[in-house]
Amino acid sequence: MEKNSHLSQGSDHGEEDNEDFLTLSLSTGPMSSSAAPAPPTSSPLGQQILQPTCLPLTPDVPLSPQTSIFQQFLSIPQAPPLPSYNPNYQSQSPSDLNPNDNAVSQEIVSHSSRPSRSRRNPFQTPRQGKTETIPPPFPWATTQRAMVHSLDYLLSHNMTTVSGEVQCKKCNKVYKIEYDLEQKFREIAAFISENKFAMHDRAPSAWINPSLPTCQLCGSCVKPVVSKKRSINWLFLLLGEMLGCCKLSELKYFCKHTKNHRTGAKDRVLYLTYLGLCKQLDPKGPFDV
Repeated sequence: MEKNSHLSQGSDHGEEDNEDFLTLSLSTGPMSSSAAPAPPTSSPLGQQILQPTCLPLTPDVPLSPQTSIFQQFLSIPQAPPLPSYNPNYQSQSPSDLNPNDNAVSQEIVSHSSRPSRSRRNPFQTPRQGKTETIPPPFPWATTQRAMVHSLDYLLSHNMTTVSGEVQCKKCNKVYKIEYDLEQKFREIAAFISENKFAMHDRAPSAWINPSLPTCQLCGSCVKPVVSKKRSINWLFLLLGEMLGCCKLSELKYFCKHTKNHRTGAKDRVLYLTYLGLCKQLDPKGPFDV
């Protein structure tokens, strides 16, 4: 009997051990990775294993002024500011440079110190050796280059006619012809006043290809005699409407010394010459360019 009781007690202990082992195996799950995960159990051991661990939270302590976010951002090292540009700044003295570098720097300085050539102003004073004033080549001309006296001045000094030399294209005879000053100027002034806006700052064909006078000896046409630029009889060419016989360089000479724009085609420069001479004779007339 005693032996049977011991056997029954041993079997009871064995069953309890098996139950504990089964509970432990169910709580920890199978050993192989291919099996599905075991459902959670209500045993204290399973709860202890499956309970997630949490990091300790820091207490909600307000940041002090010394440790504010703005000051923490300012504590980040920043890049130093770029130096301001100074053209006179020299990092090294010439004595600290190598001899070759010093020679190169001196050459650069010599090139940079060379005076720059400014663009020549077309309205500047005459070149060296030439003066702005000249002896008047004609009684109606002034001492200024390409300038004539006003109409009032000429009439007040009893200059009523203007003469000039012409040469026949056929017989090559040279002689003088005269124009009535006031009459011829009134005709040209009236033509300009009536047709100025239709010209569009260009000389009309009647000025570009003028009708030349007839030779008194052979009946051919004559042309004005033009020698040097400084001796051109501008008023005579104006009254005879023969300014179109001048070369482009001669017309540019007039515009240069009368402070007019002298670039462009001949019809443009010729237009400026006509209006410039009329402006000299009558400063108050409708001859503004």
